[in-house]
Amino acid sequence: MAKKTDHQAAPDRLGAAIFTVLRLIAAACAIGVYYYFVLPPLNPRSVQFWFFLTFCFVCIAIALRALDVGAFGSSIKNFNLVKLLNGQKQGAGAPSWKLLFGKGALSTVMCVLIAIPLAVLGIGTVISSVVFNATAYAQVITVEERDFNADMPETKEITNIALMDTNSARMLGDRKLGALAGVVSQYVVSDDYTQINYKGKPIKITHLEYDGFFKWIGNRANGIPGYIMVDTLGNTAEYYEAKGGIRYAQSGYFGDDLMRKVRFDYPTKIFDLQDVSFEVDEQGNPYYCISCYTRRVGLFGAYDVEELIIFNPMDGSSTLYAVEDVPQWVDIVFDGDLACEKYDWQGIYSGGFINSIIGNKGCKRTTDDFGYLMFDDDVWYFTGVTSVTSDASNIGFILSNARTGEYRFYPVIGAEEHSAMHAAEGEVQEKEYVASFPSLVNISGVPTYIMVLKDNNGLVKLYALVNVRQYTMVATGETQQDAVAAYLKMLSGAGVNTENPAETEQGSVTVADVKFLTLDGSTYAYVTAQDGNVYRVAFTEENEQIVLVRPGDVLEMTWQKGDIRIVRAWKRAE
Repeated sequence: MAKKTDHQAAPDRLGAAIFTVLRLIAAACAIGVYYYFVLPPLNPRSVQFWFFLTFCFVCIAIALRALDVGAFGSSIKNFNLVKLLNGQKQGAGAPSWKLLFGKGALSTVMCVLIAIPLAVLGIGTVISSVVFNATAYAQVITVEERDFNADMPETKEITNIALMDTNSARMLGDRKLGALAGVVSQYVVSDDYTQINYKGKPIKITHLEYDGFFKWIGNRANGIPGYIMVDTLGNTAEYYEAKGGIRYAQSGYFGDDLMRKVRFDYPTKIFDLQDVSFEVDEQGNPYYCISCYTRRVGLFGAYDVEELIIFNPMDGSSTLYAVEDVPQWVDIVFDGDLACEKYDWQGIYSGGFINSIIGNKGCKRTTDDFGYLMFDDDVWYFTGVTSVTSDASNIGFILSNARTGEYRFYPVIGAEEHSAMHAAEGEVQEKEYVASFPSLVNISGVPTYIMVLKDNNGLVKLYALVNVRQYTMVATGETQQDAVAAYLKMLSGAGVNTENPAETEQGSVTVADVKFLTLDGSTYAYVTAQDGNVYRVAFTEENEQIVLVRPGDVLEMTWQKGDIRIVRAWKRAE
């Protein structure tokens, strides 16, 4: 066959170049579509970024025919699974990686480019893991040990506890929407409720969402009309209009999609597309608060909040704040699950990775849920802390500030939250009520769990208080006031000074005698000192070492004043 002349080969080269350009344009379109819908951050400390980079290189390689996907795909039909299982060789034309990778310098370069992000992902994940960085994980946060009675003011009226759980709030929110005739047919209530402290009251808040694509088309000109606030103390829900309408939302499409708008405004920021809190300022103006993350260990390890985007969903404007500069009205910067996870890093890995696997010396962790407390004009997460080797009781509890990330540890030994929940449920077991995850209050100087009991329909039926140190002490009532009154009566019957609980003393006591008595089903140790004073210690799991106390021992005690001194804390003198 005669060789083509230069004049004849020119159209072939031109055609090949045109087809290459068209393939590159198609690759660019595929990359653009991927970015538009997946919205990866353009940040090398994000795993999504390296997957996106790999996808880009693969698309370019296919366009340049450095990867022959067609040839590899057509050979799949010759693959014989039976032969593979029997250890036999595949027949001619069977798929081979050699069919996928082309030959020449271009193919080599593209294969190297594809391998680089995959290698970064693998190596980065390994070097960022807790196996090699246990101490660094443990040092992500600092925890201050605090005194329970000093920080938690005594109360006889519960006004700062978010007792209602999210499921109950959803029921009230859905009912409120059902009463709004002009809104219910076009919108639904978002399931994403945010716990906020609004004008000194614990409130759960959420916004309306478009009820599907076609409802978005029909209503996008006016936007989403408003939001719902649920009073967690009064068990009521109220609807509020957003003047001008909410344009950007997670239920919006294309340019009205909240995450797409924020990603295009902040292409390098790392944030969770599902982790957005909806809040209002003191004037009732709605905002989305979007936490931006960084990595504290290695390339991908120990993610933590570094900044916050406050986004106006009505006009699309936004402001980026460092955590320390976030406005006071914002309540949620750190997610509750993240707050617990960061404490677990410290609690489990402070003694090193090997110790977390073998021995577990000093290892502790949070319980599997958290509640909310409102004080100092902030929202705080509350959860118990227990040993990793036992979940029957807590060795204390932590409070974590949802806005600043501050941690406080309180060494209050007592029942684990779920034990307290079961105790409350058992008090009215014939009704088959279910307890919500509790929160914590200080009643007459006594650490006390408080929770609600719900029926099968999720309606709040009773309030319950459970003594942390002695969880068999349970009081219930149809209102918070009734439950507190019953609990105070119970404490008074146990010898606690409920009138002036702040009158306490502490000092060293030399033991003369110890006797054990049972009153109303509860056991107490009566310690008689050499000076004749009598001290009463509740015999609970955390105080069981009182049985080892003998005459002549010296104890450091904190007690409540009275003829018989009620001991709040004790330990052997060093």
